[in-house]
Amino acid sequence: MPEPSRAVFLSYASQDAAAARRICDALRAAGIEVWFDQSELRGGDAWDQMIRRQIKACAIFIPVISHQTHERREGYFRLEWNLAVDRSKLISTTHAFLVPVVIDDTREDDEEVPEKIRDVHWTRLPGGETPAAFVERIKRLLSGEAASARSAGSGVVSGALTARTYGRQRTGAVYAAIAAAILLTVVYFGLERLRGSASPTQGAASIAVLPLANESGDASQQYFSDGISEDLITALSQFTGLKVIGRSSAFKFRDSKEDSHSIGAKLGVAHLVEGSVRRAGDTVRVSAELIDTADGSTQWSERYDRPYKDLFSVQADSTHAVVSALRVKLLPTEHAAAQSERPPSGSLEAYNAVLQARFYGERGTEANLRKAIEFLTRATELDPNYAFAWSVLAVPWLNLGGQYLEGASAQDAYAKARAATDRALALAPELAVAHVARGSLLEQADFNWRGAEAEYRRALALAPNEFRAEATFADLHATLGDIDSAIDLMRQVITHEPLRANLYALLSGYLLAVNRLDEAEQAIRRAMELQPGAEGIHWQLAAIEVQRGHAQAALAAAHQESPGALQDSALALALQIGPDRNAADAALETLIKKDADGSAFQVAEVYGLRNDAKSTFDWLDRAWSNRDPGISQVLWDPFILRYRNDPRFAAFCRKVGLPMPDKASTGKAV
Repeated sequence: MPEPSRAVFLSYASQDAAAARRICDALRAAGIEVWFDQSELRGGDAWDQMIRRQIKACAIFIPVISHQTHERREGYFRLEWNLAVDRSKLISTTHAFLVPVVIDDTREDDEEVPEKIRDVHWTRLPGGETPAAFVERIKRLLSGEAASARSAGSGVVSGALTARTYGRQRTGAVYAAIAAAILLTVVYFGLERLRGSASPTQGAASIAVLPLANESGDASQQYFSDGISEDLITALSQFTGLKVIGRSSAFKFRDSKEDSHSIGAKLGVAHLVEGSVRRAGDTVRVSAELIDTADGSTQWSERYDRPYKDLFSVQADSTHAVVSALRVKLLPTEHAAAQSERPPSGSLEAYNAVLQARFYGERGTEANLRKAIEFLTRATELDPNYAFAWSVLAVPWLNLGGQYLEGASAQDAYAKARAATDRALALAPELAVAHVARGSLLEQADFNWRGAEAEYRRALALAPNEFRAEATFADLHATLGDIDSAIDLMRQVITHEPLRANLYALLSGYLLAVNRLDEAEQAIRRAMELQPGAEGIHWQLAAIEVQRGHAQAALAAAHQESPGALQDSALALALQIGPDRNAADAALETLIKKDADGSAFQVAEVYGLRNDAKSTFDWLDRAWSNRDPGISQVLWDPFILRYRNDPRFAAFCRKVGLPMPDKASTGKAV
């Protein structure tokens, strides 16, 4: 048996054997002992005992996470993971024992993965392709180099965090079509509501709805209890003067063992709604209670048993009871007009289809977006007058066109998004989310910035605290060159979603644009704390260090970014300010060779940093010809803004319909 202190144990689902083999081969090629070989695993008691001994003795345990491990309800790997988790409790926190690897786009909050493993920094190795940097990291850990479990990994879990987006599915994320790539998918399908007071302090009129527990005994019904939780958030958010925490931050405390006081402090709220949903056959039981976070006392509790066909009555009763409990002490008498998400026909089947679409839409992959489209289409077939469903249907079509499709296929997706928004507004011209959908289409598909601005303003006029409008409106301010307003608006959004990592990453990008580098770093490091290893974080940190002129720090951050076009861009930027000109030229050549079309805007950034004005504008023209979403960042990109006094910059802005830059300031366009 190999020396215990030097061995790595690979644990994987049998369907992932090929990917696990690639990881194993890369580690073994570097002289690392790996317990993996399937030929050694024969089954039976002797095999079981051997596996238990190896997990007890190994130095590093690598769980290989994938869609396969998510779907498998049973598998020996689950026992292995639990044995490793149990052992990790005996190991010092200064030693990295659990080093999770994800080989596809599985989310870091996948509930099929033990919490202890979810809580550790994940590394993305798509298909098991293992870069030298990961092998070197494992070697350092085996050599005894101290590293906390949380910082042992490097790479991406799922979803882009920063405000940059490369062109299509080939290229991952880097700064640009935020509303389409990040805000739209997560905001629409998460259905977060960030309305009410913008005060960052914990005021009395503040509340968070924690995810109601699914007590149906069927894990597949999770979307149902989540849907009721989200509807409570929606309904409570209609009340002026009540600060309601959005879904993303509130749902981070699913199954949390923290007490109400601690949760309230982290979310900045005075009250929590907790409870459960149990669906058995045709009966639904909703239990809810209102908790005072100051002392953990229950201010109100109630239980509702209703036939499933009366679900809307259950939701209405629950919401009314919570609001009634709050109104006397906390709320003003007036509230905004409701923006209904229910089908006008009262069809539970149509409503259920929307809930299922949310479940898939959150996951953001092409397959899941198409699944969301399938359910939303079903909802509109069941109730052709379902304006909310038509509004939301536009989003996955828009994201498919912007992220995964090209040419005629992308235009076809945009046409379907346009048809959905037109139908929604024809049915409900006063529905705020329909105006957000149209604004997003105008911004991302048509590059019609002013048209998008008008739609967002209309949405906010209809629903003054509509988060989807607030978030996209903040980003549009940056696109139009009003960075100071974008910063202020995003800080306001963050007060309602204090635990949402991507919002801090967006804020960091805006701060970088106006050279507020310390604040930009503070924001991106907060994003790191909230979602360690997410894509784009180290790109952002590298860009900050480039602006500081810190070549070594920039290069170190770039190497921590996940492999792919995102890392290629970060390395190309970082090497431009270093002493090795050959390396700088080679990095730029690599970026161009690998993805000239999808990365045209990023190539322009590198040439901007190289002070090559002609090449910068040549590549900007190429990006515009490709309709690269990076164009939306022209007025707030620190590397492109170096040329804001160049006549070609103003000419380019005129060509793409952006306002003329203010030569006196990097904070606002005119």
